[in-house]
Amino acid sequence: MLDRRRVLAAGLGLAAPALGATAASASAPRSLSVLNLHTGERVAATYFEAGRYLPDALAALDRVLRDHRTGEVHPMSPGLIDLVAGLAGQFGQPDAVQVISGYRSPASNAALHARSSGVATKSLHMQGMAMDIRISGVPLPRLRDAALALGRGGVGYYPDSDFVHVDVGRVRRW
Repeated sequence: MLDRRRVLAAGLGLAAPALGATAASASAPRSLSVLNLHTGERVAATYFEAGRYLPDALAALDRVLRDHRTGEVHPMSPGLIDLVAGLAGQFGQPDAVQVISGYRSPASNAALHARSSGVATKSLHMQGMAMDIRISGVPLPRLRDAALALGRGGVGYYPDSDFVHVDVGRVRRW
């Protein structure tokens, strides 16, 4: 089932034009390095090569981006991984994108929502379609502006919590 989800996700809206890629770069290798700030785990993975997503590399990213409260692993959207990798690339491929929140189980999301009105009841984190991130050495307003310029999903700016939310839902900002 996991591989089927990945194939479906990869086929839905992830064509090269949607990424702003040229035909020549559409099959270029794509890599991402992430650090989960809650678990201290990090992974650097080339997750796309020879025109296809690499299931083992995506699974390694999924594991590090899991719900740190429950340990539950969920497939992250390849489009989201592409978006975050694209952002990281704009800032010179930093050592690792720092992740505050990747996947969130429904139970974790409900608990967070009960404590804060800033947590959506139908958060895209629960579908593996959102991440809360920062990049060391990159001012938060610059990261927010770069994410907004991509025009590929939602962007939330949380300066008091020191992160930017990015997702591959509809284009919006808050």
